[in-house]
Order: sequence, then structure tokens, then C-alpha cells
Amino acid sequence: MAPGKVVVKRIAPADPAAGEVRIRLEGCGVCASNLGPWSGPDWMSFPLAPGALGHEGWGRVETCGAGVTGFAPGDRVAHLGTHGFATHETVAADRALKLPPELDDMPFPAEPLGCAMNVFARSDIRPDQDVAVIGIGFLGALLVRLAAQAGARVIAISRRDSSLALARQMGAAETIRMDDHCRIIDAVAALTGGAFCARVIEAVGAQWPLDLAAELVCEGGRLVIAGYHQDGPRQVNMQLWNWRGFDVANAHERDPGVQMRGLREAVAAVVGGRIDPRPLFTHVYPLQGLGAALDATRDKPGGFVKALIRCS
Repeated sequence: MAPGKVVVKRIAPADPAAGEVRIRLEGCGVCASNLGPWSGPDWMSFPLAPGALGHEGWGRVETCGAGVTGFAPGDRVAHLGTHGFATHETVAADRALKLPPELDDMPFPAEPLGCAMNVFARSDIRPDQDVAVIGIGFLGALLVRLAAQAGARVIAISRRDSSLALARQMGAAETIRMDDHCRIIDAVAALTGGAFCARVIEAVGAQWPLDLAAELVCEGGRLVIAGYHQDGPRQVNMQLWNWRGFDVANAHERDPGVQMRGLREAVAAVVGGRIDPRPLFTHVYPLQGLGAALDATRDKPGGFVKALIRCS
């Protein structure tokens, strides 16, 4: 892979070392965090390793390394990996999760589903709270659903009509177009009697939505940063942050044990009917079409939520 260019080549998949499993991938989700590397930043060296950037994969165990227990060839799994834009990926066995038969017919990019569960846990949402979610993509839509199920009144804020319609389907009580900074603040103030929101989840990853999110948090509330901020430093209005006295939670989990816990909770949530990600899988591309999928993720055409790469 070079900036803005993908080349598909045949190479022999690596044999798993002790404690590893090799997975024949069925598919891999495309994440907006892929867009920074796709643009060719100065701090990255190209070409990248085969399959690099793909971290939302799932498939079936093809072979196990020495000492691996609990997995067998043919087991359908999701996993934590970083080279999922390929036909095969080898990972440590403790980074893989066996999927139950109820999910056999469903694409299952467990990593972003697990992220949603972990962001929700960090948000500490309680019944009857006013909760604003800024940015209704894949992650934001799932968080609207989880927050509404928790008994909160959810205010969804996004740019596109299709996203606002999706938020209403997921349980948002109110929707606001993200077009004018002051108008949005006034609208949320009117909805909350001037108190603003106990929880605000920023799920965009850009400066303006972060600025807006801080304006919408009530005194003593919590600002949850779920958007992936990868384009440089941010400035914050520390006077406002101090005056409101709210907590700030960076909801990006880096501990693999916590990430795997999120994956397990996501599996349980889908099997139990708490969340259904299938309506959010809106576009499917072949492996050779990864470049088009990345471009579509950047351009965000109407109705676009999550693209999947078909790896097999």
C-alpha cells in the first residue's frame, strides 16, 4: 500500500508460532482511522506491511500453533489484529474470540462493536439523563441505541439527514442538524431547560465537534471523547471546562484485556438482541476494492455508515 493506492499480491500466509492461530478471513470492516494513513502523512513509511490497517476482521481458524487450546480448525472467530486487509491473519490465541452459532450468518467486525461497548461503559449513562451524541456514524448510532436502552433521553447531532433518520431508528428522542454552532447550543439549552446534558459523547474526531461537545455538558457532567483525533493537536476552552467542572473521559481503551472484554460484551449484546449491527453494514467491497472503500469512507455519501471488505 502507498498513499492513496492499494496493490493486491499473492504471498504465502505465515505459519502460526506457539500460542498463535492463523485465521482465514471472511471480512474486515473499514474504519475512519484508516483515512489518516491513506492520505500519506509524513510520519509513515510506505509500502505498509501486507494487510496493514485492517483491524476489524473476522473469519475461521485455519490452523493452530503449538500449545493452543480452546480453538480448532473451522471455528468461526473475531479477533484483535492489525493486518486484516488480507485473506489470512495470524494473531495470538488470546486475541481471538470464538463466535457462537447464532452469529454464523452475520458479518461480525467485533472490534468496533467492542469499542461501542467500552465507550458506553466509560460514559456511565443512567436512566433519565439527557445524553447528547455528536456524530452519528457506526459508533455514534450504536451509542444512541445503548444510551436509549439505558433509559436516557438521547439528543443526536449530525450533519446528514440520513444519519439523523438512523439516530431516530436507534432510539434518539431528539435530533439536531450539525450546521451552526450557536444554533445547536440554543436548541440543546431549550430542550434541557438551560441545564444542558449530563453526558455528551463526541464521536467525530475533529476540532469543531469537540468544541461543541464541551458547550453542551452540564455542570458536573461528563464529556466522553470517542472520536479518533488523528490530525494533530487540539485546543480546548479550559475556562469553560473549569467553570462547568465536568469530567473528561478518553474512551479509547488500549489494554488488550479490556478490549477483549468489550468484544465479549458485544457478542452477548448482539446475541441477546440489545444491538443489531446489520442495518449499519451499508456497503460491501471486494479486497481489490479497498481503495474505493476508503475513498467512500472519507467522502461519506448519503446512506453510508460502515463499509466491509470481503476477504475470502
